[in-house]
Amino acid sequence: MQILYLALALFLLVNLGAGMWRILRGPTAADRMMAAQLFGTTAVAVLLLLAQATGKPALSDVALVFALLAAVTTVAFVRRAWTDQGANNESE
Repeated sequence: MQILYLALALFLLVNLGAGMWRILRGPTAADRMMAAQLFGTTAVAVLLLLAQATGKPALSDVALVFALLAAVTTVAFVRRAWTDQGANNESE
């Protein structure tokens, strides 16, 4: 079972390459933010898989912190994007 967990973690890490491509080539800031959310979600999944594979529960705690930071990042992005969009609409 440990090999399966490690293989899944490796697969998720490979998927981060697709997310990196989206961050580098994303046409809008929202696309880049979604890719950053993918990074956060993938990091949480990888840490949870590694916690199961290695039997180290501390990795689960780190995964929870990453999940919390990803949520805060999303809220900050949305607040900033809507503020910038509102400022652009007022100037027109």
